[in-house]
Amino acid sequence: MSQRIKIALLGAGGRGTGFAKTIKDLSHVAEIVAVAEPRDSYREDIKEWFDLPENRTFTDWRDLVAVEDICDAVIIATMDRDHVGPALACQKLGYHMMLEKPMATSLEDCQKIAAAQKEHEVITTVCHSLRYNKGFALVKDIIDSGKLGKIITIDQLEQVGFWHQAHSFVRGNWGNETDSTFMLLAKSCHDIDYISYIAGRDCRQVSSFGSLSHFTAANAPEGSSERCTGGCAVEATCPYSAIKAYVDSPNLDQWPANVCSHEHTREAHMRAIETGPYGRCVYRCDNDVVDHQVVAMHFADEVTATFTMTAFTQGGGRKLRVHGSAAELLFDENDITIKYYGSNNVERIAVGAEVGGHGGGDKRVVSAWLDAIRLGDPSLVTTDVHESLRTHSIVFAAEQSRREGRMVDMAEIYAAPISV
Repeated sequence: MSQRIKIALLGAGGRGTGFAKTIKDLSHVAEIVAVAEPRDSYREDIKEWFDLPENRTFTDWRDLVAVEDICDAVIIATMDRDHVGPALACQKLGYHMMLEKPMATSLEDCQKIAAAQKEHEVITTVCHSLRYNKGFALVKDIIDSGKLGKIITIDQLEQVGFWHQAHSFVRGNWGNETDSTFMLLAKSCHDIDYISYIAGRDCRQVSSFGSLSHFTAANAPEGSSERCTGGCAVEATCPYSAIKAYVDSPNLDQWPANVCSHEHTREAHMRAIETGPYGRCVYRCDNDVVDHQVVAMHFADEVTATFTMTAFTQGGGRKLRVHGSAAELLFDENDITIKYYGSNNVERIAVGAEVGGHGGGDKRVVSAWLDAIRLGDPSLVTTDVHESLRTHSIVFAAEQSRREGRMVDMAEIYAAPISV
């Protein structure tokens, strides 16, 4: 493909806007030529950034796909429950597709998306950005080099952070499963995908436990009120104060403070939390997703893995331990430490921070997908919809285990019927 790749953006929220900025940075390769977004101000931002004509801006993705040959490829960053419709429609039109994770909110819809790719043979990627993060990619290279010997056990911790849980999974768009999806799929399909990736084997069995333990009305402090504004007696000392998070923040135009209002002034943010969802008391929201969960996985060749997701950490980020037959590896997103058994030999590798979403991983996802389209080589993408379906299946099994209180054999999940 000699000309710039023409891309339509479906969904201009935080993730969609971030991907649009990446496309702008890669303007020698691709350009945004159309946008579908129901909120006027967010749609207008994309229109202005890319100088789009009025007839290339839409409030509904259905109107966009109704226009013939509007683009070469699409980025789908709508809300989780709205992925399957545009994914199927765009593949049918022959548009290459980048799909924000999760693929969809049911196993059947994920299967439908993968089946559509087989039928229409477009180049796809799902945004499992951990695989493309510099440090996590280096860990994979080390494992593949054989330095650790045979992989025996893997343990990954996702520190969601008390403030991130309150922002996204209590007050925010992903707090209520009916409106979005369950926590493990919304937040941690990244992690399950990566664990499966470095295990390098098929998952056989899954068990999981977790619950919503803290962010409930039963734990509301005495003297607290429905909102942080209007005289809550404990707001000044509460770690979840919306005033501290969204009004007193020194970075009103940056995530997460910028989410509460399109206009970024203290006055606008205060008005937003006085009436909007981000001003609600975290103990009095309609949230129902878990705030902590553990997953145990048994892979082929007797490899075992555990994953812990918890809201109850000061900071965010992930910690990873990989135990091999010859050495163990520790990774905290900044540094890799390898300790070799039977000697005092310790190898330390400074990874260093990178700018951009998911430590630069988001940009690499986009770049790999664009290269695959430009060169007509789908192998340049490591997270197409079929690979994503494979690892999403582990997530659905884990949630089934949590709800039913039993171990789930992956054969049950792979045998699930699909009705296209």
